[in-house]
Amino acid sequence: MNLRTEFLYEKQPMLKQLEVLQVLYPSLTPEQYAAELDLMLPHNYSQLAVFDQDECIAICGVWIGNKLWVGKYLELDNIVVKEAYRSKGVGELIFKTLEQKAKEEACNMLALDSYTTNFKAHKFFYNQGFAPKGFHFIKLLNKNAVR
Repeated sequence: MNLRTEFLYEKQPMLKQLEVLQVLYPSLTPEQYAAELDLMLPHNYSQLAVFDQDECIAICGVWIGNKLWVGKYLELDNIVVKEAYRSKGVGELIFKTLEQKAKEEACNMLALDSYTTNFKAHKFFYNQGFAPKGFHFIKLLNKNAVR
């Protein structure tokens, strides 16, 4: 493997990587993805893409924000690694790259959300130095909107 990372800050390069996101969200259409990006990009959203040669094999959404209780933070969102590349260090590369980015951006914390049933991911997150701090409570107002 010849892996390289690249930050994506603009819509068109992100749209080219839809296939990777469809690993996690198979029903996500190009039109839906474009509309979501139009809403997210003005709010400090970017992506970290991992390439093996010219093939995108992983994507992670990146949000930089601020919270009263901790200040500036970087949030990892929708971490997707193609099946053939799992357990080969790609996830570690994503986390290491984003931790460095957070330090460069003077962030005080890295954060991510994970479904309570995603035990394999939880083990990986613990191994990357993450630990649960609290609960992320949600109240779905439109259950059909969840991919």
